[in-house]
Amino acid sequence: MRILLTGGTGLIGRHLCHRWHAQGYQLWVWSRRPDAVPALCGPGVQGIAELEELDDQPLDAVINLAGAPIADRPWTAARRRELWDSRVTLTEKLVDWLASRAQRPQVLVSGSATGWYGDGGEQRLDEESPPADQGFAARLCGAWEEAACRAEPLGMRVVRVRTAPVLSRDGGMLPRLLPLFRLGLGGPQGSGRQWMPWIHLHDEISLIDFLVSHPDARGPYNACAPQMVRNRDFAHALGRVLHRPTLVRVPALALKGLGELSSLLLGGQHLRPRRLQELGFVFRFVDLDLALADLIGRQR
Repeated sequence: MRILLTGGTGLIGRHLCHRWHAQGYQLWVWSRRPDAVPALCGPGVQGIAELEELDDQPLDAVINLAGAPIADRPWTAARRRELWDSRVTLTEKLVDWLASRAQRPQVLVSGSATGWYGDGGEQRLDEESPPADQGFAARLCGAWEEAACRAEPLGMRVVRVRTAPVLSRDGGMLPRLLPLFRLGLGGPQGSGRQWMPWIHLHDEISLIDFLVSHPDARGPYNACAPQMVRNRDFAHALGRVLHRPTLVRVPALALKGLGELSSLLLGGQHLRPRRLQELGFVFRFVDLDLALADLIGRQR
């Protein structure tokens, strides 16, 4: 299979490349640093600086995962523009390029996030649920998905993956939380009652592979573990795995200082991956304690 990835040097993209390269796939990564791609993604993966380098190359699939990190700094006006351009504007450019090609891939798998739903409170949500609010995260994800859907009239199968926070040893939120929790200084954020979707990296990689190859997969899919937990449950589970107390609560007022970004930490979604399960995907990591033990239990 011949696959082009955007965001291929990120956490999910790197692991997809290693998996698919081992299966003999031919891979290209569109990157601002194409020379760094083989070292990050595998020696057989080719980096390209411009999409036009592949104009004559047949493609079977495109995986669109590009996007600047969303939770690493406050959402100033400049930061919101960067987040928008790295997702929406880039996806628009990608689809315009696909439209210009004589040969088009069969499927576009495009990233999104559970932030598409906004703060859902206590509502039970699945892929048929509308957004619960119109905050910046929801608007950003909505426009990101709309840009990807422009590929549907081109005859492509478009899959939108609404990914929950990914649990991994080598990226995402977990490595940032571990130092405080190992010191016994971790705990719930705000009230701790907000629902917190999550997914193990293994399942994230597996479900994208599943959706690429499944001919009936199209539309939105919630990439989150079936077992939902609240923020306080997540904190306590992490403390149990590390054998540390989780008594230090981060007050909501302190998080409000992050501005609109605080909505990601103080809000949440009570999600279920209904469409993935109906399609036949089986999660390996359903229980949070087992997922955390797999990732960090051996590192204590």
